[in-house]
Amino acid sequence: MPLFSRAPRRLAADDAAPATDPTGPARDPFSETVVRVVERVGPAVLGVRRGRKRADAFDGAGSGVIISPDGYALTNAHVVRGAERLEATLYDGSVVAADLVGADPDTDLALLRLAATNLAAADLGDSDALKVGELAVAIGNPLGLQATVTAGVVSALRRTLRAEGGRLIEDVIQTDAALNPGNSGGALVDARGRVIGVNTAMIGGAQGICFAVPINTAKRIVPELMRTGRVARGWLGLAAQTQGLSKALVRRLGLATESGVLVISVAPGGPAEQGGLRPGDVILAFDGAPTATVDAVHRLLDAHADGRRAALTVLRDGTLTTVDLDVVERPRAA
Repeated sequence: MPLFSRAPRRLAADDAAPATDPTGPARDPFSETVVRVVERVGPAVLGVRRGRKRADAFDGAGSGVIISPDGYALTNAHVVRGAERLEATLYDGSVVAADLVGADPDTDLALLRLAATNLAAADLGDSDALKVGELAVAIGNPLGLQATVTAGVVSALRRTLRAEGGRLIEDVIQTDAALNPGNSGGALVDARGRVIGVNTAMIGGAQGICFAVPINTAKRIVPELMRTGRVARGWLGLAAQTQGLSKALVRRLGLATESGVLVISVAPGGPAEQGGLRPGDVILAFDGAPTATVDAVHRLLDAHADGRRAALTVLRDGTLTTVDLDVVERPRAA
C-alpha cells in the first residue's frame, strides 16, 4: 500500500519562500520559519486519549500525527498501552474514535486508524539526512493544552534510548525543543515542515534534553504494523548479560572483542536449548558479527525473524566452539 505517496489534502512541504501578509507586521526570519512550519503541520497533529470501555473517564493522554489522508496516525506505544478505547481530538477541536492498528513497544511506536477521512496529513522527512544544529519544532498536546508549539535545535543524533521491553531504540534524535507530559507521540518537524521524528521522552529535572524516535524508523515498521499489527523479531530463548573478558584470554584466542554475552539460562524447548547452548556459555559472534553486548545480539536478531539458521561462536570452558541453531520469531506476549 503506497502509504507515503498519497496526494489528497497532503500538506505541501516545498522550498518556496514563506507567504507573508504585506499589510501585517514584519517578522524576523526565525519567526517566519516557525510560523510557516506550524501552519503546514499543525492541522495534522492531534490529541490522543485512552480509557476503559466501561468508564467515562480517560486514564491517559498524549499526542499523535496524521500521516495519511484516510486516517492513519502515528503515536507512541506507551501512550496507547492498555487502552480499551481511544479517541482523538483533531486540530479543529472535533473528536473522533480511533482504533489501534498495531504497536511496537521496542521502538515505542504505534499506528492508529481514525474514524475520519479526507484529513490533513503531514509530509514525512528523512531523519538520516539531519545535521546537528538544524531547527526542530515540536508540536503536541502537553498537559492537555492542544496544539502547543516549542522550538529548538537538533542537539545530537544517533543516541540510544532504552525501551520499556529492555531493547535499545537506535538512532534517537536529541533535541532541546521543550517537551512535557502529553507531548509523547507528537511531531518533531524540520524547517521545511516535514516530520523528522515522533517525540517520545524527556529527562526529568534536566533542561532541554528531549528525545524523538526518528521518522525513518517509523517508515520501516508502519507497513508491518498495517499488515500484522506487530513487528516480527528473532528469538533465541535465553536470558543473558554482557560479560567482560580478560585481556589474557582475548590475546590467547585472538578475539575481536573484549566482552561477550554470558548465557544465564535457556528456555525449555527454545532454540537455544535445542541448538545446544548451555548456561555459562559466552556468545562472541552471531553469523560472524561480533556480539560484545546483549544489545548487539538484539540488533542482529531483528534481522533474523524469518526462521533462518544461525551460527554462534561461543566460548565454552576456555575454548571456542560453534553452535548452530534455528532463530524463530519471538513469541507474542501473553
